[in-house]
Amino acid sequence: MLPALVRKTWRDDRRALFGWAAGVTVFTAVYSGFYASFQGTAEFKQEALPREVLEFLGVADLLSPAGYLQASVFSLLGPLLVIMCAVTLTVRTIAGPEEDGGMELLLANPVSRVAFAGQRLAASGAAATLVAALPGLVLLVVVPVIGMDIPLSHVAAAGAGLVALVWCFTGIAFLAGAVTGRRGPVLAVTGAIAVATYMAHALSGVVDGIGWMRWLSPFHYFIGTDPLHTGWHPVELLVLVAAGALTAAAGVLLFDRRDVGV
Repeated sequence: MLPALVRKTWRDDRRALFGWAAGVTVFTAVYSGFYASFQGTAEFKQEALPREVLEFLGVADLLSPAGYLQASVFSLLGPLLVIMCAVTLTVRTIAGPEEDGGMELLLANPVSRVAFAGQRLAASGAAATLVAALPGLVLLVVVPVIGMDIPLSHVAAAGAGLVALVWCFTGIAFLAGAVTGRRGPVLAVTGAIAVATYMAHALSGVVDGIGWMRWLSPFHYFIGTDPLHTGWHPVELLVLVAAGALTAAAGVLLFDRRDVGV
């Protein structure tokens, strides 16, 4: 039997979860389904932009099936959608109820504050994981149906990377909420880190002398390994999982020590 707080969190978030799941599923299916019609103009579009711009956007290879999927699903829009979903769900765990004045009622449950935070995080994290897994699951069906020449193991690797990326940012968002108890700082901090680290990843490949910055970016560990071409990279995935676990654990501990509502 699942803990009551987990069930309540899922019940409260079910509409948002269904909406995000439907949106991400449609996005993945539509963009991947455009592959056949896109092929006729791909070479023209690739030649129309400087290679540095394409590398910055993470779409240097538009001609191969793997390059197309990376450009359309995994480079920017896909990660943006699932990170937005994860932050939206995670902000409801602590920051939302505390800012709305409902935290005292939730804390009336007969569990410790550590258990409370852990159960709320587990519920939102599971929901975010479900949404983040959808692009990979959809593509495992769509890729063979439309005849894209990509090993399904590589598709699964990219899908797993997206889930690991979401775990990383879920931990960051939870930590910000646990420390501040306010929605604004959660959105601002997580958004700023996402933008800054994406820029670090993108610029490190096109600007001389800053290649070291890619090691600071979660996006490097997700898509910098080019999983659609090269397959699984367990070490990089573990880095993202560890970052999410450490920030989430820090959030639980700091929430336990903080005066709620102060």
